[in-house]
Amino acid sequence: MAGQQGRQDPKEAALAAARCLNPHPEQVTDPEFLGSDFFDARDAVQVKYEMVRKVKASGAPVTEAAAAFGYSRPAYYAAAAALESSGLEGLVPARPGPRGGHKLTGELLAWAEEQLAADPALRPAQLPGLIEEAFGVRVHPRSVERALARRRERHSKSRGTARPRDAEGG
Repeated sequence: MAGQQGRQDPKEAALAAARCLNPHPEQVTDPEFLGSDFFDARDAVQVKYEMVRKVKASGAPVTEAAAAFGYSRPAYYAAAAALESSGLEGLVPARPGPRGGHKLTGELLAWAEEQLAADPALRPAQLPGLIEEAFGVRVHPRSVERALARRRERHSKSRGTARPRDAEGG
């Protein structure tokens, strides 16, 4: 356990490094979970998995299972969906940090607009390959489309030339 003169339990440190440390292990009250030496309430992935398993395998009500494992009903449904779509890896909390188009810098978007202006047959969805070749940055086609649309919207508003959407054809 943490706190003994600055020393942290090795398992707790490993769980924290893997982003799997349950911030509220004391909220786990499920008697079967707590009665086993195998389970560890500090392991958020294990706790979420067992919460979902309790509902799926044992037929426990969602509200009851979620409360017994220290989570809310919405958290249960999020864990069940993550487990279904991604397996155990889906139960690991997302990495902190930017989630927006941080790769699509102003310079890169200006370059992309130049490419589109130079070749009328080129579509924004075709830009990711060119962007990777020119900048070494991998981006999703839809991210490029959204970033360019936001950029056009900002530029038209700053120039006072914003038009209604239906006048633009979309």
